[in-house]
Amino acid sequence: MFSEPEVKYLKTQRLARIATVSRDRRPDVVPVAFEFDGKQFYIGSHSQEIFHRTKKYRNVKEGNEKVTIVIDDMESIDPWKPRGIKIEGTAEVVDHKGMFGPGKYLKFTPKVSWSWGIKGVELAKGELRAKTIHR
Repeated sequence: MFSEPEVKYLKTQRLARIATVSRDRRPDVVPVAFEFDGKQFYIGSHSQEIFHRTKKYRNVKEGNEKVTIVIDDMESIDPWKPRGIKIEGTAEVVDHKGMFGPGKYLKFTPKVSWSWGIKGVELAKGELRAKTIHR
């Protein structure tokens, strides 16, 4: 489970980067809009026709369900204060009625996450990032 400060942070963000891998093991990273329901993420498109032609959609549909997303921003540039969450998990193509209306979406289920720079997140002694195992 994400901590309360992480959930609060995630709900203020609208843009993530998603990394998928093709059948021939070529990585693809692209920016995406996302929805977060407190446990899972949904990634779609304003156009189903366009979404079905994207590499991220095809990579997951072809069985490469291991996915990583990164949601980050800058709290401040001076002083330098980056913050964010990197999340590894699995994705599947599902029917969903989300922010772009009904259609196909990638449903992303977190397995492990690391966060940094988020106020209120407890770090273990000497650690730069907080690690969470999601069950």
